[in-house]
Amino acid sequence: MSEPIYLITIGLFIFAILGIFGMRYLSVIAQAKYRAANDEAYRQLAQQAAAAQAESAVALKTLQATLDAVHTRLVSVEKVLKEVG
Repeated sequence: MSEPIYLITIGLFIFAILGIFGMRYLSVIAQAKYRAANDEAYRQLAQQAAAAQAESAVALKTLQATLDAVHTRLVSVEKVLKEVG
């Protein structure tokens, strides 16, 4: 075997190994970027859910206050009807 062919063969082998490690390195970087983006999306979703829950709590308190007012009025109307009847 001649020396240039031997060196080319060894060079191709080393290039293949470096290529494999390079692709693995790029794959790890891409996975980390996607994981970070995914985590950020979950964080935003959790914030939106917390905000929606707070809005629902406020609406529920308002509704409860209105219901209490209606109940109070109904009790007074029943009292008047009992007095009249």
